Amino acid sequence: MQLTPGKLWGMRRMSDANGRFKMTAVDQRPPIKNTIASALGTEVAPWEEVARFKSLLVETLQPQSTAMLLDPHYAIPRSINVMNPTKGLIVTLEDSLFNETTDGRLSSNIDEWSVSKIKRMGADAVKVLAWYRPDAGAKVLQAQQDYVKKIGEECARFDIPFLFELLVYPLASDAHQTQEYIEMQGKKADDVLASVAEFAKPEYGVDVFKLESPVNAADADGSSEIQNVFDELGRIAGRPWVMLSAGAGKAEFRNVLKHAFKAGASGFLAGRAIWLDAFNAYPDWDQIRTDLDGESSDYLSDISALANREAHDWSKHACYGEQGAVFSPADASFRHDYDEL
Repeated sequence: MQLTPGKLWGMRRMSDANGRFKMTAVDQRPPIKNTIASALGTEVAPWEEVARFKSLLVETLQPQSTAMLLDPHYAIPRSINVMNPTKGLIVTLEDSLFNETTDGRLSSNIDEWSVSKIKRMGADAVKVLAWYRPDAGAKVLQAQQDYVKKIGEECARFDIPFLFELLVYPLASDAHQTQEYIEMQGKKADDVLASVAEFAKPEYGVDVFKLESPVNAADADGSSEIQNVFDELGRIAGRPWVMLSAGAGKAEFRNVLKHAFKAGASGFLAGRAIWLDAFNAYPDWDQIRTDLDGESSDYLSDISALANREAHDWSKHACYGEQGAVFSPADASFRHDYDEL
């Protein structure tokens, strides 16, 4: 894999000086909106309440983070003023409302947002989540593949890193049904591995994978059997990758990270494992802030220290060859591509 200047710079902006990603997700929508609406007894969560919590997350958690993941609906309008410009900025592009069909889920972009708009606002990377099951219907699989491929092509055109997230989900025939953004109970490691194998193909243009644990987080017990599955995940990814928490608890996610780092992961991009316990105090804003400044920040510092010790420098991934992640100014394709813009 070769990196153009924009992609290289964006990757460096998201990581620390030693090539570790310690990134915090603030782009969650349904998990925050649903909790607020339930607490207030309203059908829809007030925009101001959702945006206020996201702004508080940015304010309290960015000091320990190398980058923050924001959404256009709530986080960017309220949080961009408190965002530290020395931190990497990742913007989510997919709509949280997916189309549930009998053959599987279909993803789409947030209305009036695009890769070019994210690039124009000065973000360092585009993040997209695609629900994917390799055993979904053929038309759904094709639609999801086409969707991701188009994002990859746009990221290449506008020279911005493509950070791609995958989540398996329950089909109609599965026992455990949920539409929440949480780990699917009883998921099969083969489904996770096959999904990554599909999107590791070069035509999708993925620069960084944001991956879920290939086994249920509660089963990440440090055993060699579980480690073998994580090792296979890293081999199939074939490029820098980080772990997502998918609603796992603090202890469970830390165990997942230990497996992932041994398998070659370069860090994490996590949200609820870091801040959900604090959010459970809603609508007590004083308590939320206290918990974010305390337990949440302490946990983020703990897993960041773990990443410092055990995660792998993304810029030295084998996919970049012996020289690592570098750009050659003499690259003729760079001159040609940028002449077109």
